[in-house]
Amino acid sequence: MTPPPARRTQGFRESVIRGMSRLAARHGAINLAQGFPNFPAPELLKEAAARAIRDDINQYAITWGARRLREAVARKYHAWYGMTVDPEAEVTVTCGATEAMIAALLALVNPGDEVIVFEPFYENYGPDTILCDAAPVYLPLLPGEPLDLDRLARAFTPRTRAIILNSPANPSGRVLTRAELEGIAELCRRHDAWAVTDEIYEHIRYGAPHIPIATLPGMAERTITISGASKTFSITGWRLGTIVAPAGATDAIRKVHDFLTVGAPAPLQEALATAMDELGPAYYDEMAAAYLRRRGMLGDALSRAGFGVTLPEGAYYILADFSRLSDLPDTAFAEWLARERGVAPVPGSSFFSRPELGRRYVRFVFCKTDDLLTEAAARLEGAGLREAKDLQR
Repeated sequence: MTPPPARRTQGFRESVIRGMSRLAARHGAINLAQGFPNFPAPELLKEAAARAIRDDINQYAITWGARRLREAVARKYHAWYGMTVDPEAEVTVTCGATEAMIAALLALVNPGDEVIVFEPFYENYGPDTILCDAAPVYLPLLPGEPLDLDRLARAFTPRTRAIILNSPANPSGRVLTRAELEGIAELCRRHDAWAVTDEIYEHIRYGAPHIPIATLPGMAERTITISGASKTFSITGWRLGTIVAPAGATDAIRKVHDFLTVGAPAPLQEALATAMDELGPAYYDEMAAAYLRRRGMLGDALSRAGFGVTLPEGAYYILADFSRLSDLPDTAFAEWLARERGVAPVPGSSFFSRPELGRRYVRFVFCKTDDLLTEAAARLEGAGLREAKDLQR
């Protein structure tokens, strides 16, 4: 008899996002499920990577990140947010923001602790917490709704070790306001808890400012700031993440990171350092403007098709309400849309702690070229109320 797997994995399931990508490929559907751009990375970045490989920067970098990249990260946080960051003691480069999150939690969270997670959430946060033998505590924060700070205060207990903040958020598109961040910061200070942030979409916003909670009074010493290059530079396959944290926490995180992955790809780190130093404000302005246009294209198409749409304040997702179109559960509706209409979203239940909370939602991405979004809009026009409702008969 084969020995059973560890109990901590028994509630895990395969990524629904990756599963929908395979379904899209099977049916020839436009993949608006997985959040990877289908347009090229900046030429400067690609040339820098090729040059680094030709220059034989192909062996291990320093485990916690090439010095040049850590220094570029420190300069970036000072220039953008006024943060003073020591690249030697407070910056770690990881294999993507996904590894950064699990490395940080494994370094800081003890078995039996609690970690507060807002929902809808990126699907890794719950399993990350469970892998630490801790308990996720879920709190609702839906698109367009304010954060209930009183309810959040009640969620903090003597066992609360950390709160995960994703702003701009996947999948809701929420950008936390200064007032909301100040309320969270006060609770973290009061309960001696860590704020672990996922700020991977920090440069993809539509008017709302991005405020790292680490910049608020008393928070630099209790915040783990996670970001990375995947979304900003359209290089999701490069797997380059960054962590900025106090020196003591960084020391623990680096040890975990070393045992998880040893280090991120050396030539790609050199290329990213070049891009961070040489791509100026115009690059970020043009990127944000392009995403604003794409948001409008997809948002208008979904509205015309009959979905309920709240436009995101940041990131590149729309969590759409399909309850006017169909009584199907979210998974069945998403599969029907991919199979019959040739557009694949992600079922909303994958972003909630209880599936029933997401049964009326599906998530679409708009990190795609204009021609692909135009084709998706044409296909969605056929997903009208009458035809989808007929599926129930």
